[in-house]
Amino acid sequence: MSKTPKKSGKNPGMFHDKSSFQQYEESTLDAWDDGDDDLLVRLKLDEDYIKSTATNIIDHHSMSTAKNGSADVSTGKAASVAEKQGTGEPSPSVRRHQSNGVPSIKRSMSAAQSSRELAKQKKFEALILAPSKNGLEDLRTMSWPGIPASCRPITWKILSGYLPVAPDRRESILERKRKEYFGFLDQYFGTRHEDQYQHIFRQIHIDVPRMNPLIPLFQTKLVQEIFERILYIWAIRHPASGYVQGINDLVTPFFVVFLTEFLDADVECGEVDITALSKEELDMIEADSYWCMSKLLDGIQDNYTFAQPGIQMKVSALKELTQRIDSHLHTHIENQGIEFLQFSFRWMNNLLMRELPLRCTIRLWDTYLAEPEGFADYHLYVCAAFLTKFSKQLKNEHDFQGLMTMLQNLPTKNWGDEDIGELTAEAYRLKYTFSGAPQHLKNS
Repeated sequence: MSKTPKKSGKNPGMFHDKSSFQQYEESTLDAWDDGDDDLLVRLKLDEDYIKSTATNIIDHHSMSTAKNGSADVSTGKAASVAEKQGTGEPSPSVRRHQSNGVPSIKRSMSAAQSSRELAKQKKFEALILAPSKNGLEDLRTMSWPGIPASCRPITWKILSGYLPVAPDRRESILERKRKEYFGFLDQYFGTRHEDQYQHIFRQIHIDVPRMNPLIPLFQTKLVQEIFERILYIWAIRHPASGYVQGINDLVTPFFVVFLTEFLDADVECGEVDITALSKEELDMIEADSYWCMSKLLDGIQDNYTFAQPGIQMKVSALKELTQRIDSHLHTHIENQGIEFLQFSFRWMNNLLMRELPLRCTIRLWDTYLAEPEGFADYHLYVCAAFLTKFSKQLKNEHDFQGLMTMLQNLPTKNWGDEDIGELTAEAYRLKYTFSGAPQHLKNS
């Protein structure tokens, strides 16, 4: 029922004039413009386990680099078959079935999958279907290094706080929350053309077609209408921020992951024939995407209120952290007349979605959802690790134009799960070193 998807993904960035930040801002306009149940409580991750995982990834990368020579970060590394588990080339599988709207877990495996991956998937299945006493904490710990694709939809719903750990409550909650969302549509969506709201819907209507322009799925009218409804209802129900350009990107990972519950295709979806899905299936995806996006935004809403104070503070923190961990890079950026706000605003506003291929964003969000305050706090350390990863190349750019172009086009097109694993491991090391110790963010 679905087509084989094609990989794509660029994050172009441009600027024009060293002397005018306003001209630069205008040329990157798309980057700047571009009461639920408290079912779960945040539980502390097993820090020893996560620290061990991060250390092992860093050590493995160091040994690989020493053995094989420096990694070609100018072009990135193509994702291997193992890295693409669930996010690479599609494998023969059966369509997943749902019972009363509650997804079952697809158990078929590609021949290329290792016994280790199979064992990991079985551990997830066991924990999802029969949670332990510390089920949520255990699920977060297992999810931190990446979630098997077949288990990702329901795991994301649990980690987002949309579904409970207890399986016997999931069906009734899904039914109630989906009904509640479509009640909001009946109540509010008809107001989109009224004078006081039409500017909100007009901006959403402009922005939605600009998302993921190289992926045909997102250029279909049916998908764009789903996104318009989700974004409009969220804006109307959150008047403190309303709709801010950038929020539209945050629906995409949820939509794609929840779409895979009904498809046999690649997680990037590519050229999926969305019309092959029933209205009931599309309604489920739409409602679930709305609620999970809402849960995410509850934790970072100050990024999108007036003057976006959350982003301003995070950009300032990134500058200070960079000065501490790579003072030469910090000085080099400043010497070229570049403000951190000029390139990292987009990183904070869009959660690096414009800088990474969609498959990498999805893997990164596995860790964000597993990490307490992942989108609000941990993202800062990921941005610092991301920036300093390209330190050598950035310091080779000796003028404003070349450096700004590099900062807006960091070479991640061919990144895969291993690259994201290294990034999150380094971010964890930075968090472990600097979190809770703001004095460390300043030069002594």
